[in-house]
Amino acid sequence: MPVDTPPPPDAPVAAVVVRAARLPDAPGEAAYSVVRLAPQALRSRERLDEALAQVPAASLFRRTSSVGANPTTQGLSLRAFAPSGAGRALVTLDGVPQNDPFGGWVIWTALPTEDIAAVNVVRGAGAGPYGAGALTGVVRLEERAGDPGAVLDLSGGSLGYRRAAGSAELGGPIDLAFAGAAEHDDGWIPVRAGRGAADTTLTLDAWTIAGRAQADIGPAVAAVRAGAFAESRSAGLVGANSRASGQFASVTVVAQPTAQNLGWRLQGWVRGSNLRNTSVSVAPGRTSTTPANDQYDTPAIGWGLNGALRGTGGPIDWEVGADLRAATGEDHERASFLSGAFTKTRVTGGDTLVAGAYVELDHRQGPWLFSAGGRLDYWAATDAHRIERSIATGAVTLNDPSPDRHGVLPTGRIGVRRALGDRGGYLRAAAYAGFRPPTLNELHRPFRVGNDITESNPALKPERLYGVEVAAGQDGRLGGWSLILFYNQLRDPVTNVTIGVGPGTFPIAGFVPAGGTLRQRQNAGRIDAYGLEGEARRQVTGALSLHAAGAWTHARVNGAGAAPQLTGKRPAQAPALTLTAGADWRPAPSLTLTADLRYESARFEDDLNTRRLAAATTVAVQARWTVSPHAELYMAADNVTNAAVPTQAAADGTLSYGPPRTVRVGVRLRE
Repeated sequence: MPVDTPPPPDAPVAAVVVRAARLPDAPGEAAYSVVRLAPQALRSRERLDEALAQVPAASLFRRTSSVGANPTTQGLSLRAFAPSGAGRALVTLDGVPQNDPFGGWVIWTALPTEDIAAVNVVRGAGAGPYGAGALTGVVRLEERAGDPGAVLDLSGGSLGYRRAAGSAELGGPIDLAFAGAAEHDDGWIPVRAGRGAADTTLTLDAWTIAGRAQADIGPAVAAVRAGAFAESRSAGLVGANSRASGQFASVTVVAQPTAQNLGWRLQGWVRGSNLRNTSVSVAPGRTSTTPANDQYDTPAIGWGLNGALRGTGGPIDWEVGADLRAATGEDHERASFLSGAFTKTRVTGGDTLVAGAYVELDHRQGPWLFSAGGRLDYWAATDAHRIERSIATGAVTLNDPSPDRHGVLPTGRIGVRRALGDRGGYLRAAAYAGFRPPTLNELHRPFRVGNDITESNPALKPERLYGVEVAAGQDGRLGGWSLILFYNQLRDPVTNVTIGVGPGTFPIAGFVPAGGTLRQRQNAGRIDAYGLEGEARRQVTGALSLHAAGAWTHARVNGAGAAPQLTGKRPAQAPALTLTAGADWRPAPSLTLTADLRYESARFEDDLNTRRLAAATTVAVQARWTVSPHAELYMAADNVTNAAVPTQAAADGTLSYGPPRTVRVGVRLRE
């Protein structure tokens, strides 16, 4: 039955209004750089990270999307002057952090687009209400709520790809909602030139499920949400595989602010995760692989509490709040593979905690909007330990605890916006500061990719970012544009710094084979970046719309005394120029055609800028045909030109590439 069909005339009707359990956007958000993805951007992509790629400043650590990226490289960064595997942006779903409690990355397969109603991208350090982790910005996701109905998406295509995903919401005094997805991909072999028996496909199997119960309680809305996810991948080398899994739950109670009453939010959440990751060494000529490391158990628990009080309707809109986030986790692994067997075990881990309070003030006066906010946060990294044992004897061969560390960090932001005339023009300026404490992964978990080894560092300090920007733009009924000039300085960036080259034996990591590089995570001085961002969109006719955007960034490392060899280098994985463009055309009422282009200039794989990844351009197209009010057929092709997109460069010169041309067809059913 269609959801808008009324009940029989003689049936009693109870007026039930269910609202989303989130506070509205604060008026002051308009003083900062906020991009809201159009619903079409989500409908045209099955992966949330791929939809975000339409914002030039958004990128994962490497060019491969979550279709082929190891979980540990799925961290999101904005204004890509310093991408990292952990990510330097905070991702939230109705206020609940989605970043992994151990590594900071985001498991994108656990966030199906069918369950997302809106995406807001805040570029620039999100101090104020967002807090720790919002270093280069925030991606605020909003879950579908208050819209009873259902959607089911079934698709399949090349490379053995198949996916089923859907969401449903049942209205009533207790509003129930469910979402889930499952997918499989046979993948592709990332190495092309010099491929050997060591190389295999990047496969993917993933599933996720979530449920939510929501109801009005007096003037407030209460929501309870819980779910689980898992994904298994091969890493493109025989014997190198990963599995990420987890569970999550949250409770949120929100009362909306009015001119007569204060609004408020109370929220608590918990997130558990586990990662298994096996790595291998590669023989010369890529003829075979040998087990190198087996991280068989990486349990972590993250939890948090937050609350806010909002006042509106007076000369000043204000919000005060506090939040706490804590995480604990360990990496359990087998290492030192000799004579056909692992010879030692390693357990390393610790705890982290961040607690802060903030105040935000917004004021409108005629065409002017003023916003200001400040935070004070306490951070701590405790119980750091690293214990290694001989498998043969059980004897402890290394017991290396690290001292507890803590500190207090003030941050804040200030913005001003002035409306120009009655055609949607504006000028604005902002300054901000933010911070990101190192993750448990960066502090404690070493890892290996092929013959390259990266060691952890329990002495890492929080990263801090300071920035300013000025912008001009226009928002109109038929389109708009914006131009932003920014300067950011990232102090104490956590960087994988080269400290040795194989073959050789090193105290910190043991033997590094020929063709391998030894790196360690270090706070490497600072990164200075300035750049220009622009976007334009135009509704050319009722059936045709165009959009384009670009980001140019000049970023350089100043290693100072911490890493002088990096001074003057471009940060690893940071492209100087990114351009996107697209078109949406409806040649007939039932047919919609879309096309998207993305260009990235060259970037470097490594900190020393010796491994160059060439520029790349990809094109994606899609056709959607509405066959009834409740059914839609579609066909989509990614990387239409079959472009070679280099994603990784090994020390021996071997290049890995992103997916070739892929085609998929599907059907979307709505009720």
